[in-house]
Amino acid sequence: MSLKPDVPQVLRDLGTIPKCWEDRSVIFFANLLSLFFGNRDGARLLSEEIRCVDSYGGRLLPVLGLIFGGSHNVLVLERTPDPALTEFFLQLGFDLPATEILTRTEFLELGRSLKDGDGADHPLLRRLGEEPAATLDGFVTDEAIARIAESLGKDTLSTPDGSHRGNNKLLLHQYLEQLGLPTFPTRLAENEREIAEALRALGGDGHRHAVIKSQIGASGIGLMKTPVGTTPRNLPKAFLHEGPCMVQGWLEPGIHGIESILSPSVQMCIGEETVHLYDLTEQILDPAASIHQGNEAHPAYLDEIPELKGELLHQAGEAARWLHRQGFRGVASTDFLVALDETGTSTVYVCEINARVTGATYPSILARHFHPHGSWRMRNLELSVAMEGRDLLDRLRNQGELFDPATQCGIIPVNFNLEADGRVSKGQFLAVSENLEECRHLLDTAREDLPVTWKYINDR
Repeated sequence: MSLKPDVPQVLRDLGTIPKCWEDRSVIFFANLLSLFFGNRDGARLLSEEIRCVDSYGGRLLPVLGLIFGGSHNVLVLERTPDPALTEFFLQLGFDLPATEILTRTEFLELGRSLKDGDGADHPLLRRLGEEPAATLDGFVTDEAIARIAESLGKDTLSTPDGSHRGNNKLLLHQYLEQLGLPTFPTRLAENEREIAEALRALGGDGHRHAVIKSQIGASGIGLMKTPVGTTPRNLPKAFLHEGPCMVQGWLEPGIHGIESILSPSVQMCIGEETVHLYDLTEQILDPAASIHQGNEAHPAYLDEIPELKGELLHQAGEAARWLHRQGFRGVASTDFLVALDETGTSTVYVCEINARVTGATYPSILARHFHPHGSWRMRNLELSVAMEGRDLLDRLRNQGELFDPATQCGIIPVNFNLEADGRVSKGQFLAVSENLEECRHLLDTAREDLPVTWKYINDR
């Protein structure tokens, strides 16, 4: 299948922050629970699993000005970010956006009011209407953001349909098949009976496990790994909200000649005329469910398998072009699975595109801002006992582990998830250094040095 001549140019510039919108300002809504595009069951499941979900959007505070360089950015959060962490970002020299607070309930009510022809006099809209930023964006561009943009006479970075289609795993799978790229053995199922039939068929093909995927999902919601000999019961409605779900054979060592599995991810930015591939990372996944727990770069195995880097960037470029044609604009990531056989031969599979700011795209941009060609590692850490953000920063600083721009080394707490009383219960911690071993050492040492028990957790 040949690409149309009007598709954007793909720039492979690893280590360099993309400059798609260096002169543009944005009003960004941290609408995390819109990731499911009206699928209330999916949003409910995510909100039940993410502790302190209303403080999730704070991770955008340091990164927004690196993506949009127009210096008049506004970040609409559901909750005020930790003041000590905000102060730390200012000390690092970040041009932080102005912030507005709009709870999830208020966001949905505003969207409904605008749909009904009301809401234009909302106090937040009056303030946002005075902002010079001409563009609205969010984790995804849903109908509420589109209505807010229309009421303000501003544009959206992506179209709602482009944002929706760009996150659809089935549409991407079908495109990859058309290109002739490797794809997972896949069967479609519209109910539990068809899921059971698909599992039996995959078992007959030699698979031990399968994964049931909704067409749109996030953070493990809409993803279920299961042995092929079982029959899942009471599948959540979220899985079938967009239509038939996908039942795919799970590739793992010990089947079909597979010796080992790798999980790389390419970070990219989809602009109007160009798409930028700006980092290549390895995903740190929950070993049981393959849910994101963090990322690190650069993967050491790229030096050991010379041809792999080129193939990953080639397939990421094809995925980015497809994403552009859907009408999506913004930062995104393409996640891969690489199967290695006993001879070391690699087969590259695109797992999914995340057409949004993700748990890999934002730390990558921060790390490349300080250390374009160094290494970084980001993990999600949960504290056994919640503590004040200022105390947490002071303890990292006193141990010599907090990031120092002079040495380009240390830990940057990207975001704190806050309890109702404002104390930190968990957060995202980015270690930046010259080499990956030092990054790993920094995070492991911090866990030992601090007088609380930490554990690595999924990105929820």
